[in-house]
Amino acid sequence: MSRDNHGFVGSSESVGVKDGRYTATSTEKSEKSAKSNNDVFTVELKNWPRTSKEFAVEYDPYAHREVAHPTTTLDTLFHLLKGSLGTGILAMPLAFSHAGYAIGIIGTLVIGFLCTYCIRLLIRSEYELCKRRRVPSLTYEATAQAAIEEGPKFLRPLAPAVPHIVNIFLLVYQLGTCCVYVVFISENLKSAIDSYVTPIKLEYYMLATLLPLIFINWIRNLKLLAPFSTAANGITLASFGIILYFIFRDPISFEGKHAVGTVQDFPLFFGTVLFALEAIGVMIPLENEMDNPKKFMTPFGVLNSGMSLIIVLYVGMGLFGYVRYGTGVKGSITLNLPDDDVLAKIVQILLAISIYVTHALQCYPAIDISWNVYLSKRIKERKLMWEYIVRTGLVLITFFLAMAVPRLELFISLFGALCLSALGLAFPAIIETCAFWSVQDSTQNCIMLAKNTSLILFGLLGLVVGTYTSLSKIIESFS
Repeated sequence: MSRDNHGFVGSSESVGVKDGRYTATSTEKSEKSAKSNNDVFTVELKNWPRTSKEFAVEYDPYAHREVAHPTTTLDTLFHLLKGSLGTGILAMPLAFSHAGYAIGIIGTLVIGFLCTYCIRLLIRSEYELCKRRRVPSLTYEATAQAAIEEGPKFLRPLAPAVPHIVNIFLLVYQLGTCCVYVVFISENLKSAIDSYVTPIKLEYYMLATLLPLIFINWIRNLKLLAPFSTAANGITLASFGIILYFIFRDPISFEGKHAVGTVQDFPLFFGTVLFALEAIGVMIPLENEMDNPKKFMTPFGVLNSGMSLIIVLYVGMGLFGYVRYGTGVKGSITLNLPDDDVLAKIVQILLAISIYVTHALQCYPAIDISWNVYLSKRIKERKLMWEYIVRTGLVLITFFLAMAVPRLELFISLFGALCLSALGLAFPAIIETCAFWSVQDSTQNCIMLAKNTSLILFGLLGLVVGTYTSLSKIIESFS
């Protein structure tokens, strides 16, 4: 199965990186290499024309994509919403408490706009590079490598290393998300159950979840998880509705709430919002799987419509959750629900179950990168046994990290700043700059360079400051 939620396309045509080459399964009949509908061709990047605009126009990637099960525009919109709505939205009230409600609103809107804009840069660059390479689609890491090959000459020697850099960030991000999930599940189970029994340490709840997490990550076919994933989505949406009921059941007041937070806490806000909003890994696969991919980036297409709705939901949850619970808001707003309300306890348990199922989906890309990309081809015997060992090992890594630092809000901020500043902001700007460097005049390049340099510096600033602040808070938690 091809990677579908961190950069590999999941269609009947697959594109990947192998030994410095891009390979694709073609169903077209081109002028140079089409003797059957199942021809496999390999494009040598270093020998491919870089500046032939006329040659690029002749090939339309959209016309040559053959997807086994294409998604409609509405399906893609739902997948986009599903990929972006998770534990991050439940941490938005705490993010607003760091920034203040006024800065929180403005900051979320600005970060949301930047995330959407950078997604457009990535998709636009992928399409342009597909035209030049005459391939139907490219993955995130393949797009990055192709862009560096097209960029300034001094960067081109770095091209073979680029897919590995992207994979490292994707791997760390996915494992970080799994750490967040381990803490989320344990904290919500503890909050729900401790009201009816003698309180138990959080670490024991984590231990109780370990074997179930290992077993669900042993499932090698994601189709087996599909019914559970659908049920988990329904549970999540219903739970959000109940959480909103608790927020609005009594009158809310802005009295005592800060419009502007402290400067030193703003990096925590930045990392949390970026973790919550950014779904850069699913964007290329979503666009590649559409039956009409041209509708992905139209003014009222999937991207703009989906991200607008997501931003509004995140602003609403962050604002009203903070106004309701103030500075006492916790890493997940579910932990602020009334201790004596049965409905609140039901929500906590249901969301813990929902995130338990989602853990396997989030860990799958990490397993795919670790096993399929790097380890599988080096192991010749007992591959199935070693695959299960890798799956178990990755779960144990996330478990012990969560056990060492059981701070939900710090994990969210850390991995948002560390990984998504690069994957969601800096890398797309670098990719666009390199992809169009050889086909634009000097004036256009100067404008593009100024714009994208600002994005890259902003992303790097968020990465450094956000990561430093989150790590400092984590170190403080040990003292």
